[in-house]
Amino acid sequence: MSESSDIIGWHDYSDSFGGKKIKTINPVIQSGSTVLFESYEDMLAAQNGEYSGVTYGTGGLTTQKTFEEALCRLENGHTTKAFPSGISAIINTLMAFTQSGDEILLCDNVYGPTARFCYTVLAKYGVKISSLASNVGGEIEAQITDKTKLIFLESPGSNTFEIQDIRAITKIANERNIITVIDNTWATPLHLKPLDLGVDVSIHSATKYICGHADLLMGVATVNKKYAAIFDAFYHSLENYTNPQDCYLALRGLRTLEVRLKAHEKSAYEIAQWLEEHPLVDKVIHPGLPSHPQHDLWKRDFTGAAGLFAFTFKRDYSVEQIGAFVNSLQMFGLGFSWGGFKSLITAGKFKRGGEWSHGGKHLIRLNIGLENANDLKADLVSAFQRL
Repeated sequence: MSESSDIIGWHDYSDSFGGKKIKTINPVIQSGSTVLFESYEDMLAAQNGEYSGVTYGTGGLTTQKTFEEALCRLENGHTTKAFPSGISAIINTLMAFTQSGDEILLCDNVYGPTARFCYTVLAKYGVKISSLASNVGGEIEAQITDKTKLIFLESPGSNTFEIQDIRAITKIANERNIITVIDNTWATPLHLKPLDLGVDVSIHSATKYICGHADLLMGVATVNKKYAAIFDAFYHSLENYTNPQDCYLALRGLRTLEVRLKAHEKSAYEIAQWLEEHPLVDKVIHPGLPSHPQHDLWKRDFTGAAGLFAFTFKRDYSVEQIGAFVNSLQMFGLGFSWGGFKSLITAGKFKRGGEWSHGGKHLIRLNIGLENANDLKADLVSAFQRL
């Protein structure tokens, strides 16, 4: 049985009307502020911090709890919390586990807003941020100090696709009680289980593959048992919660994630392998291809690939030439984000630490959606003619 079968399967969310039960497959979209207690004794327990249930709408209602429990099972975690966006999940995680005087080791291929928050906000409050090479492994030990509180990874990075040696890093971190956090958005819980590899917190921008339709914003963080109580206390102190309609759509996305991800993966492989043979293309940067520098790590830790990858050209084209190439595409939308049904493209230059350099070239990043792969290749062929 597939691991997602339990999420797809039957659930009895029932109410009654006219003396008869109303049974639905999906949970109700429950919204509200006041939560009613069954008894005065329950209210007293809540006032004393001894009540196990939800006491107010900001604690997250039925729809949110159902989604969080489903994702927590997929992540093999202890607790999962939903947030209004991916960066919100990241910010709250970093704030929950750090304080003034601490040091964060931040992998330099992380999501841009993650780095921006660390260097412009956390640093302002006395948290030191130190950069890690994007392909870091066991050599991280040399950068750890007695102030190091947290290590933040993104493997692979969502623009340049370097992979870190997660097992080597978590082994060192766990021996020193350093918290490890990973942005696992690219792989989804189906292709990588970070907590099984020793990571303490796994974060997703559920906006992308989990929701899959580019119609909502959401982030999730799943924490292991060791740090769940700290994270839960911080979550409730800020009264974080997520829109119930969005939680409903995210749960719906989970139920089709496996099917969609297989389609994204298949088309992306087909297009990536085709690009490797194209005379204008220099390198295709896809962790699932043998040509990727950390392909062996990908084979060891991951069970599949996503539909997001990049490539570079052999020639160093001008900004105007890259613009002509990108603007001529008809099937690839020009926009940020990824993981949805619509194919997208971005282009940019990135500077990264580590052994693998892109030589200052433009990286053309493709989000391969659910369109026909041959149609996407034909669109690229037409755009290549502009060069």
